[in-house]
Amino acid sequence: MKKNKRTHFMSSILIIVFSGAFLLIAGRFLYIQATGEISNISLEKWAEKQREASYTLDAKRGNIYGRNGMTLAYDRPAYRIQAIVRKSYTSDPDEPRHVKNPKKTAEELAPVLDVDKSYILRRLQKAIEEDRFQVEFGSAGKEISQQTKEKIEKLNLPGIRFKEEAIRYYPNGQFAAHTIGYAKENNKTITGVNGIEKEMNEKLKGKDGHISYEQDQYNDKLLNPDQVMEKPQDGSDVYLTLDQKVQTLLEDVMTQVNNQYSPEQMTAAVMDPKTGEVLAMSNRPSYNPNKLEDVENWFNNMISSPYEPGSTMKMFTWAAAIEEGDYNGNEQFKSGSYKISDRVRRVSDWKKDWGSITFDQGFTRSSNVAAARLVWEKMGTDAYLNYLKAFDFDEKTGIDLPNERKGKLVYNYPRDKITTAFGQATTITPIQQMKAATAIANNGKMMKPYVISKSVDPETGDVINEKTPEVVSEPISEKTADHVLNLMGSVISSEHGTGQEYKLPNYSVAGKTGTAQIYENGNYLYGHGNYIYSFLGMAPKEDPKLMMYVSVKKPDIEGNESGSAPVAFIFKNVMQKALHYLDIEPDKNDANHVKPVKLPKLTGQNASSIKQTLTDKGLTVSMIGSDGTVQAASADKGDKLLKGDRVILLTNKPVMADVIGWSKRDVLQLADLLDLKAETIGTGYVTKQSIKEGTSLQGKDYLSVELKPPESVEESTNGHED
Repeated sequence: MKKNKRTHFMSSILIIVFSGAFLLIAGRFLYIQATGEISNISLEKWAEKQREASYTLDAKRGNIYGRNGMTLAYDRPAYRIQAIVRKSYTSDPDEPRHVKNPKKTAEELAPVLDVDKSYILRRLQKAIEEDRFQVEFGSAGKEISQQTKEKIEKLNLPGIRFKEEAIRYYPNGQFAAHTIGYAKENNKTITGVNGIEKEMNEKLKGKDGHISYEQDQYNDKLLNPDQVMEKPQDGSDVYLTLDQKVQTLLEDVMTQVNNQYSPEQMTAAVMDPKTGEVLAMSNRPSYNPNKLEDVENWFNNMISSPYEPGSTMKMFTWAAAIEEGDYNGNEQFKSGSYKISDRVRRVSDWKKDWGSITFDQGFTRSSNVAAARLVWEKMGTDAYLNYLKAFDFDEKTGIDLPNERKGKLVYNYPRDKITTAFGQATTITPIQQMKAATAIANNGKMMKPYVISKSVDPETGDVINEKTPEVVSEPISEKTADHVLNLMGSVISSEHGTGQEYKLPNYSVAGKTGTAQIYENGNYLYGHGNYIYSFLGMAPKEDPKLMMYVSVKKPDIEGNESGSAPVAFIFKNVMQKALHYLDIEPDKNDANHVKPVKLPKLTGQNASSIKQTLTDKGLTVSMIGSDGTVQAASADKGDKLLKGDRVILLTNKPVMADVIGWSKRDVLQLADLLDLKAETIGTGYVTKQSIKEGTSLQGKDYLSVELKPPESVEESTNGHED
């Protein structure tokens, strides 16, 4: 009886405890149901957050264009491959949506992605073991081209899908690579790293948008997704001053010289000295921004590599002396060597002795002694320093490119001061020289160099910013500039001039040669070819319309060959053709002068008739489609082309042309006209094409071409001393 009472008592206690717990839990559920909150967190909002998918809508990076509208950089669609491995994603066993057979998938994907099948299989199996929804394949599965995507799609592999993404693409390869620069993905955003891509990154990148919506457990959008979207603002398009034709001329000639002479380094640029616009700029070694493996030189040496310029500096020394009023060109001096005191090492001319010559002759023959005497005896070192600063040799040019460096005025000791006069001790960059030389070419007015022409809204076409020529200062008078131009002309035309090999058939040239010593490991290098050979020239002499700088470092030249031979080959070939192309009137009579062809109206004309007209003018004409009316063309009315240039005429029912032997530029123009997605592999001229001749075209077709340099490239550089 006593035991029974105890049992009833304990049972009552347990009933009370369980009843209390039940009431507490039930009350909690009732509270949650009534308020919809847990710990002040709304369950409805929490659920929405779990269902919500939020994505960034990438802004399209702006394109970069050349002076003539040629596309130099743009965002090209590429693909990232993804493999869905979660079995529950498949709702119908007959139509699997996940990777059903990892081994087979790895075996078929591996050769297309050019990786080992074990690499793909390991990643698939690991993702399955970890119960992940999907897996990617690292760098092997990124930036897949349209052609590769189509190959994979034909395999019909369950669970394999693609995500489209943009990559930065440079359709012309190493064309002006150091100037255009390159951009790469950084935290899923394409960011400029060098060149214009870096300089104009903020304008090019635009502003990303945003989208959010509700989705199910398989990442599929709900029927009523409650979508919110903020549209992206695409980046501005940027137009450069680079001229497509002039830049192409420069690239081709530098490649030829590089193949024959294997120099350690080359730099060249073409500028309009009246405005400061850079029409072409190139370096060797260069690189292809689409393939950044084994890049030898990241720097744009034109703006980033100060060096002792050598005798090109003399044009500024003579300009300073003439402007100062202490110059008598007919005054004679003793050449050979010059010593200002017993404590200062003597200065020597590059040739042992010319005897007594005038200061005008000293410039023509490039006398170091004449330059040193002008600074030490005539104008004085303090006055000369003022002119060096007036020419802005102590500061950057302000060109609109990143990573510009300025040279250094080394002007502490007497030896430094007199050697600066002929290009030693003090260092400057090539672009500093070109900027200063605009004062000589432009009646004393020194122009600021620039490569960015304008930025444009891609949607409206409205110009956002546009640059105009800027006069920085007037370090010398018009009279002095004219005097120096005449002296520079004598360097080319005189029988004793050091620049005779820079003569052009149709144009008078004013210029100054330079042979700069190379300072390495505490000493100057000596020996045949161990110099930086340079030339800064302008044409036509009386009123220069183009200025060009070329330097070649340590070329592999024969024992009887001058170091200026590769420099002269670049200058003459590019300058002569550029002057013709820009329709600059020759100032010398020559029967070989060929004017550029000015195009008539092309669109709307009878194709056969206009083809014959253009052919008669010396142009190469490719007609795409059946005979009829010209619907579109690769050039416009008023454009100026050189004889031999290709014009593409698009007519009715276009089919694929035979592009074997075409240049990269021609292929890209064709792709633009036919709305093809083009990919070029290599440099030179087309040797293979992916779309066969005569194939009907639908637009958006993928065209891949392989280019190789012609076998005649090296042969074409022979005899360049003519």
